Amino acid sequence: MILDRTNAPLIKDAVDFDIQIKPYQLYTLDNGVKVYAFEGGAQEVMLLDLVFSAGNSYETKNWVAPATNYLLKNGTSNKSAFEVNDAFEFYGAFLNRSCYNETATISLHCLTKHFTKVIPVVSEILVDAVFPENEIAIYQQNQIQQLTLNLKKGDFIANRFIDEYLFGIDHPYGKYSSETAYNQLTRDDLTSFYNKYYKEGECTVFMAGKFPSNIESILNQYIGSLPLNKNVIEKPVHPIIAATQKKYSVVNDPSSVQGAIRIARHFPNRHHPDFAGAQVLNNIFGGFFGSRLMSNIREDKGYTYGIHSYLQNHIQQSAWLVSTDAGKDVCRATIDEVYKEMAILRTDLVDKDELNLVKNYMLGSLLGDLDGPFQIIGRWKSYILNGLTEEYFYNTIETVRAIQPKQVQELANKYLQEDDFYELVVY
Repeated sequence: MILDRTNAPLIKDAVDFDIQIKPYQLYTLDNGVKVYAFEGGAQEVMLLDLVFSAGNSYETKNWVAPATNYLLKNGTSNKSAFEVNDAFEFYGAFLNRSCYNETATISLHCLTKHFTKVIPVVSEILVDAVFPENEIAIYQQNQIQQLTLNLKKGDFIANRFIDEYLFGIDHPYGKYSSETAYNQLTRDDLTSFYNKYYKEGECTVFMAGKFPSNIESILNQYIGSLPLNKNVIEKPVHPIIAATQKKYSVVNDPSSVQGAIRIARHFPNRHHPDFAGAQVLNNIFGGFFGSRLMSNIREDKGYTYGIHSYLQNHIQQSAWLVSTDAGKDVCRATIDEVYKEMAILRTDLVDKDELNLVKNYMLGSLLGDLDGPFQIIGRWKSYILNGLTEEYFYNTIETVRAIQPKQVQELANKYLQEDDFYELVVY
């Protein structure tokens, strides 16, 4: 068939697509571990995520949770750190660890045909990580060196301080690392945390890709036989103790030629009825390259290379944050322009063409985020860990499609008030 290039192809707006999320399979292993699985894709590859209730919300000593998570694959009774890593690399597999506020994850990427070769090593790590003293010492040294370098960067300092101002230094969302915290880590700290929150802790499995035909029996052999879910992990409650002062200026490097700007306020989590509508407002305000903050402060004023706003992805409590770096001499002007854009959104209705552009951007991005098995299970993972269902997915789409300029203005008057925001500049 020869294409007729004299006629432009039909363009269909993303808002007109019937966007659906494909369902997962759910089964339960012998030890009660739930497995959420999505099988699909053209390649013989797979992803296995083991998610534990082992984030820094559960630690009683600063930085024990991230250190435990990182050092999980640095040695067992039978394998050194090198041998553990070599066991994965030999088969072209990759094992990553990540620690967040509420959860911690072990992620395995591998070829489907090699899954049975590498899953025994994952199982071994879950019951027999030994945290050798020399590996802990290397970890401490490396982290302190990296921290020393990062503390010279204004944006690093700004990210730490703005979270502390919003939530308090003792809150999981507000605490941060220090040389003292690294030096005070002990092997007993890590093994105790590991035994409670990993070896016998709460675990949920998410997997995607092409699976071996006997995947359930394999998982039961290597995951379902472990003492997981033996401990009942109570969800900790941490009070928010926000700073009383709201405007801060910090000199970190007197010779710096620019300042790291953070403007932030508290915001409810995804269960709040305003969350989906606020995402639309956020994209108009500063959530993508065509946003008002980018058009004004980057394109028109030239104060910065980039500026964006976003809602933090926390489970218990969120925050609405504007982030940018600007020249030292225009930091105040940059902040003033941010507040000016807030005021315009409060007083003037958004043009329908601009609103439709943002709607298509958001739903088009959503379509891209569902392109492939790893992306699909990733979205389900986010929903399940946040206590959400597919109803949230479809309600969000409907909100984006239906929201009108007046509703956007009402949300701006509710959430984009200058007095509600903390303001920080780090030079």
